[in-house]
Amino acid sequence: MDKEAVTEFLGCVPLLQPLPSLSLKKIADLVRVQKYEAGEYVIQEGRAGDGIYFIWDGEAEVCGPGNPEERSRSEYQLKRYDYFGHGGSNANLVEQPSVIALSKLTCLVLAKEHCHMLRPKSIWNADGTGSLVENILHLETVEVDLFKGITLPDAPKFGKVFGGQLVGQALAAASKSVDFFKLVHSLHTYFLLVGDFDIPILYRVHRLRDGRSFATRKVEAVQKGNVIFILLASFQVKKNSKSISSFSSVVLFI
Repeated sequence: MDKEAVTEFLGCVPLLQPLPSLSLKKIADLVRVQKYEAGEYVIQEGRAGDGIYFIWDGEAEVCGPGNPEERSRSEYQLKRYDYFGHGGSNANLVEQPSVIALSKLTCLVLAKEHCHMLRPKSIWNADGTGSLVENILHLETVEVDLFKGITLPDAPKFGKVFGGQLVGQALAAASKSVDFFKLVHSLHTYFLLVGDFDIPILYRVHRLRDGRSFATRKVEAVQKGNVIFILLASFQVKKNSKSISSFSSVVLFI
């Protein structure tokens, strides 16, 4: 399978979008192709899978104990760019649901021993090193589309958090929810309340639009349960890159 195509595909997976581009390229070298026939188990309930599965082509269904009508809901139907499985050795296998192929299914599988690559020290550099600006813009990934930022202890302070720090960290969060072929080309900001230096800021990303060439994100910065800042950003694909299909998010079992 073509490595460039695999890297481009991985860049559309929400779980992987916060990773540095170098990490994606390394993961593209490590994943293996696994194919299944319709009706075949990908993961059986109570058994450990091989790692994290990313659906390249086809559809699958999550099945487990519970009401069959609930299992038919759309969030249990998996398709291209969706992902499932776990990357740790301490997974609760009793609660691990079955995943069954609904059609011919092709998955890219990242083995458990490589799943540490999903949690780099830095969202910007795979080796964990960074410049002062990168350190200021560093965000901790809480979950897909939710990030946590702080004010560095030695950062210049002017009473409250506002201005560049909020804009920079919110834009960083938005950029980590699109594939790395898309670059920001416009943004609007709304300052609602001043922030507190001593409390972490949560940045929640809302995916307003995902097209082949454009993507739009809304980011809310939250402290003490209050939205203190809103950013709207539009991203456009690089002119020299290939078009990228839209995607949707789904649940991850870890």
